[in-house]
Amino acid sequence: MPITLLLDLDDTLLDTNTKSFAPAYFSALGAALADLVPPDIMLPALMGGTKAMMTNTDPSVTLREVFDAFFYPKLGVAREAMQERLDVFYDDTFPTLQHVTSPRPEAVEFVEWAFAAGHRVAIATNPFFPLKAVQHRLRWAGLPPEKYSFALVSSYETFHFTKENISYFPEFLGQLGWPEDPVVMVGNDPDMDLLPAQKAGLPVYWLTSGSEDDHPGIPRGTFAELRVWLESADQQSLQPVLNTPEAVLATLRATSSTVATMTASLPRETWQRKPAPGEWCLTEIVCHLRDVEAEVNLARIRRLLDEENPFVAGVVSDTWVEERGYASQDGGAALQAFAERRAQTLAILYGLQKEWSRTARHAIFGPTTLLELMRFVAEHDRAHIQQIWKTIRA
Repeated sequence: MPITLLLDLDDTLLDTNTKSFAPAYFSALGAALADLVPPDIMLPALMGGTKAMMTNTDPSVTLREVFDAFFYPKLGVAREAMQERLDVFYDDTFPTLQHVTSPRPEAVEFVEWAFAAGHRVAIATNPFFPLKAVQHRLRWAGLPPEKYSFALVSSYETFHFTKENISYFPEFLGQLGWPEDPVVMVGNDPDMDLLPAQKAGLPVYWLTSGSEDDHPGIPRGTFAELRVWLESADQQSLQPVLNTPEAVLATLRATSSTVATMTASLPRETWQRKPAPGEWCLTEIVCHLRDVEAEVNLARIRRLLDEENPFVAGVVSDTWVEERGYASQDGGAALQAFAERRAQTLAILYGLQKEWSRTARHAIFGPTTLLELMRFVAEHDRAHIQQIWKTIRA
């Protein structure tokens, strides 16, 4: 069975030498823009914009939008006035920083094997950079995107969370269409790559040649040892598991941003197109998510918090598609409404602690808890993201 491999880039596929690369990058960018903005103003703005991306929790804005909202006001320069210069910098100057880094031949060998074995390979780098900068770094690693068909490369244009927020990981899987395959996050940094991914419910592998005693229980080794481990691992053990409030919340937070990225810039006729007779179009799917969030999910959460062991009736919501005329509605407006209602859900859930164990009696599932019901919501999200993915590609 194919495995979805989420591969970190810096110091996993590429020796980045961060202590040298970061100053070289800042210096080159400052020099390239010095006639527009003094370096002593540009650098704090750049660092502040990066921190703003790291702390973003709003699924309605991309990291680029977060960065721009901080960066350009600090410079006192309009984005439009600087964009062409930045494009030239990333096209012409940024590639000259390659000498600070060095490729890892064993990483290229592993990626070659993974593609040959039929696995899905994606680049799960922390999305601080524009896509063209990440693509340059892949070329430095000996993994040019022109040669290797990576399933996804994370960048600040299309992602809403960095790895500091564990919603990055379900957002990444969501943008892949939430594949049913086993999945493994592979990285060199336990604090940035592995522990956050584990909190989000993903299996992980620590790429290291050392014998560290830290973090017992995390499988670890070299690329050669990773290959052996993947070939012998129990496939079922590599499935994402949402069995904690933290993992469930991360997935719920990522859903609206994932759908927004998947549907960005689609023409109206695509929203209305049915992949086959009897199947839902994109507008119908999003309207369904919107109404279920308000009338089922939020209502159930409030009832469990207000009542002791309430009875929860089953809801047949599929009939709403025809009854409410979803196909004739505005898909973009429905997505915005869904995002707003999901934000209400998250505002309630993020304040809970012991309440996750509150019980209810479900008409179909029998005795259940708030945590289990929210796991069902996360699985419902996942199923409809898969449906959206297939509908767009149909």
